[in-house]
Amino acid sequence: MKRYVLNEYDDRYIVTLGAKVSKKELALSPKGGDPVQMDMTIWDIMGSKGFRELLREAYFHGAQGILAVADITRYDTLEDLDSWVESVFRTVGEIPVTFALNKSDLKDQAAFGEDQVKQATEAFEAPYFYSSAKTGENVELLFRTLGERIAKTVSKSEA
Repeated sequence: MKRYVLNEYDDRYIVTLGAKVSKKELALSPKGGDPVQMDMTIWDIMGSKGFRELLREAYFHGAQGILAVADITRYDTLEDLDSWVESVFRTVGEIPVTFALNKSDLKDQAAFGEDQVKQATEAFEAPYFYSSAKTGENVELLFRTLGERIAKTVSKSEA
């Protein structure tokens, strides 16, 4: 999130406690649609299983999209994606999802491969991208893709 909002990277690992909130404007030109100016409020929610149910009520209401992130060097983060997304869906209904497979700069240390990624994401019919907060690889693309999917969903519901 810091890479996207501020175009900064900090290699010190700091665990998110609760949630960090940032805002970012995004200009979109969806295929077959009018240009859209989207004001994104981005919630970086801690990934700890024990806090999921506590966070659900406090942070998921009002969500219009999910950027679900897995760390490619930790298989457990890929395994947890399904339950995280389902937890959000139980709170706000089905909303657009985009999957980020972060730390692509550490591919040589990957704990899982393409088959596991497809298996974890296919039920959601959602795109996924390998990304790196460190190098910036695909960070903009992740948010742009999610933003376009949200815009399509909103325009369909308004029609």
